[in-house]
Order: sequence, then structure tokens, then C-alpha cells
Amino acid sequence: MRPGLILACLLGASALPADAQAAHYVVDIADMAFGPAPARLVVGDTIEWKNSDIFRHTATARDGQFDLDLRPGGRAAVTLSKAGAVQVYCRFHPNMTMRLMVVAMGKG
Repeated sequence: MRPGLILACLLGASALPADAQAAHYVVDIADMAFGPAPARLVVGDTIEWKNSDIFRHTATARDGQFDLDLRPGGRAAVTLSKAGAVQVYCRFHPNMTMRLMVVAMGKG
């Protein structure tokens, strides 16, 4: 890469607001329940589900955005691609639910 291009990339990156960087959250699944949903989710954030339970679970969005199959001890992640409410449930245990609220960058 050319030195001028590297400098331009660095200058461009430093001009981004601090809150423009995507965050990574972990939701733990234990005792047949999802852990608490992160409080402030923004498009581009990543949520990783960690199955600490002895049972197989899924993290499935009712609107079809994602469907993660999590064996005991398993992990899987998804990057949030659109704003709005996302209803999540486990296909194997439909009483396991959570609601994610995702806002567009700079809003919320």
C-alpha cells in the first residue's frame, strides 16, 4: 500500500465519531433462558450468543433475519443489519424469548 493512501485511511478513520464504531455484545443462555438483551443496539453491532446450558437451543429471529443453532457450549454471532424491534425465540423451547431494540446509527 502506498504511504499516502495509508495516511489518508488513517486520517479518514480518525474523523469518525467515537460512537460510530460497532459494539460486540454477548448474550448468555443458561437455565433455559436468554440472558438480558443489550440496552442500546445500533445497526452494525454484533451479538454473540453463548450456550452455557446443557440443552441445545437456537437464537431465532421471528422476522427471519437470523437462525442460530447452538449446541451445549456452542457460540454463534450475528451482525445487526436493520433498525427496529427483533423478536427472538428458541425453536426448541418457544417459551424462551427476548426482544432486541435496534436503532439506526446516530439515533436512539
